[in-house]
Amino acid sequence: MQLIGLTGGIASGKSTVARRLAEHGAVAVDADQIAREVVEPGTPGLAQIAETFGDAVLNPDGSLNRAALGAIVFSDESSRLRLNAITHPAVLQRSTERFEEARRADPDAVVVYDVPLLVESANAYPFDVIVVAHADAETRIRRLVELRGMDENEAARRIRSQASDGERLAVADVVIDTDGSLEHTLEQADALWERLTRS
Repeated sequence: MQLIGLTGGIASGKSTVARRLAEHGAVAVDADQIAREVVEPGTPGLAQIAETFGDAVLNPDGSLNRAALGAIVFSDESSRLRLNAITHPAVLQRSTERFEEARRADPDAVVVYDVPLLVESANAYPFDVIVVAHADAETRIRRLVELRGMDENEAARRIRSQASDGERLAVADVVIDTDGSLEHTLEQADALWERLTRS
């Protein structure tokens, strides 16, 4: 099995690369989806978050109020670090279970772990290759405003709250330039798949 770490800043086109690799036959594991699972109602993760940040981060039905929590952690570094200390170990455990399921199903699987916070995470994953989807900040801000309806200042703040481009590029084995057209991004993803599956 090959374990590929795929990362990139918000609105970098990382999910597009992950989808393309999955179309070729990769087993896609989505860290964001797992991060949602580990804070569902009834989980130890959600209980710890409520204990740490107060009941104001819960909806009336007991689920996580992401907007309320986001307002706290995106404006205060120490709060963000406290949240990460709760969620990252749970994400590591659940992700590792998914990798092992893929290995049992196919010992030759190519598993692509779509993980936005690879650089920021305290988790050490045994990646064979780290791929960074990279677009400059101006491109990503424009995408957040045009495609997600985000305010420009909020988009810039979200980008600043993540690792810098330099920090992400420093860990990359492969960089996929996502600043250009969709076709250009997909061509690079196709070339990466060829490289990964060449026997």
